[in-house]
Amino acid sequence: MAPPGTLAAMSKPFARLVVGLTAVFFAAFFLWPIFQILKGGFVDADGRVSFACLGVLLGDPTYRDALLNSFLLACAATGLALAVALPLAFLADRFRFPGQRLFASLVLIPLILPPFVGAIGLRQIFGQYGALNALVIALHLRAPGWGFDWLAANQFWGIALIDALSLYPIIYLNAVAALANLDPALEEAAENLGCTGLRRFRRVTLPLIRPGLFAGGTIVFIWSFTDLGTPLVFDYAKVTSVQIYYGLKDIGGNPFPYALVTLMLVGSVTLYAVGKGLFGRTGYGMMAKATSAGGARRLPRARALLCTAFFAAVTFLALLPHLGVILVACSRDWYGGILPRSLTLDNFHLALGHELTVPAIANSLKYAGISTVLDVLLGVAIAYVIVRSRAVGRQALDFLVMLPLAVPGLVLAFGYLAMAQEGRFFAFLNPVRNPTVLLIVAYAIRRLPYVVRSAAAGFEQTSETLEEAAQSLGCPPLKSVFRITLPLIMASVIAGGLLAFAFAMLEVSDSLVLAQKQAYYPVTKAILELYQVLGDGKFIASALGTWAMVFLGVTIVGLSLMLGRKLGAIFRV
Repeated sequence: MAPPGTLAAMSKPFARLVVGLTAVFFAAFFLWPIFQILKGGFVDADGRVSFACLGVLLGDPTYRDALLNSFLLACAATGLALAVALPLAFLADRFRFPGQRLFASLVLIPLILPPFVGAIGLRQIFGQYGALNALVIALHLRAPGWGFDWLAANQFWGIALIDALSLYPIIYLNAVAALANLDPALEEAAENLGCTGLRRFRRVTLPLIRPGLFAGGTIVFIWSFTDLGTPLVFDYAKVTSVQIYYGLKDIGGNPFPYALVTLMLVGSVTLYAVGKGLFGRTGYGMMAKATSAGGARRLPRARALLCTAFFAAVTFLALLPHLGVILVACSRDWYGGILPRSLTLDNFHLALGHELTVPAIANSLKYAGISTVLDVLLGVAIAYVIVRSRAVGRQALDFLVMLPLAVPGLVLAFGYLAMAQEGRFFAFLNPVRNPTVLLIVAYAIRRLPYVVRSAAAGFEQTSETLEEAAQSLGCPPLKSVFRITLPLIMASVIAGGLLAFAFAMLEVSDSLVLAQKQAYYPVTKAILELYQVLGDGKFIASALGTWAMVFLGVTIVGLSLMLGRKLGAIFRV
């Protein structure tokens, strides 16, 4: 057998190649766009650094209030998501109750629909002439003709609720994984010392699972902070993301959009760094789980039914946007009634045959497919270097490939627009003419962390002595990886690739910003454009959203079957 360290020594040239290629790729399509944003906002026409634009922007109450609203919206959405996800995760890990397995599967359903598509269904239910008002009138609580727009009355909390109900599974997955890895002996020791109930949870359990909560909460916060689709559907322009979107037409000579994007970037990265420093640095060593019997315990029937009722209530609320979208897609007209007056499947046929949707589906398949291939090839190589090699800079490489999770998609898309302006080095990629290359690159960079994390988990669980044994029998290093290791970690690679493909198919911010010509619209841009069309546009958009829901739903179910509780590890910054 090869001596210890032989495999790492043999992989050094490959590791250097991967580090070099990744550094060039990220320098061109991650760091350079960000630099162009900073340059556009803080370098004047004479080439001098100036913060005058920032001062004017922060002095304008319109921009200042929008930035504050974005921050508060992210805080509200993350807080609501945490309030929903943490109790669910604790109950699912610690107790047994009727319907537990069913609800553990249903809890993932909110992930199968982008928040802005769910907003279409929720507006139909809570709008002025929606299902809720019709129910109130039918119960004779209000006179016929009464109408109250529940969402328009407080658009802020409506958007926060949509984001929370759509994204809480990310925190739930991380919390369940953290609780599953918790040594029960620690809690038992605290209980023996008199620390019980909520006090034990607050003083012992919560600090131990804090890194997992931070990992999921960070993604939810950044996602909500930079959400573009949902405020557009709600006609809520008092957030920075919408102001940036409306300012794209002036990107050539107006520094304000650049400054706005910079503030959003700095806010996201700063909040992430502060949270990482305060909550993400503390680690606790765990003994083997065998130190205690632990495990979920059965509850008395009444308490078990309460757990079931709680899960059922949360699941119902989380499914309301999906039910609304499906009912709109199945209706010819839905106005002033609890349910649609007549049902039809014609909208689904129209959605797959409309002049806008057919090219959009083909475009999304092309963009997502190519980007996923890039992610798998590069992600597996990066994961191999991080886990297997001892190359200088592999820690920096790991940090670099995780950065896209901390940088909003809206910021990156705006950076691509900035760097591809006429007269600049990347002008040949200008998305106004053809956004294909930039959309593929944007999708690939945004979803690369998922593939790296899943592949790295596979490498960590596979002993490298298998490769060393193959090399001792004359198998070349690279061939030993392909013949021995890759087949063993293929489930993890496929899981990461499927997740990257599914979320690339339904990417929102990059699609809305970069796809500016109808011929290049992906699915999400087509849904938004259809929704804004008078007549049957809302119904076709909902049908297309339902098709997207089915596609992503099948993917998420497959992933949960392959990875189980390990699925949460993919959603970590």
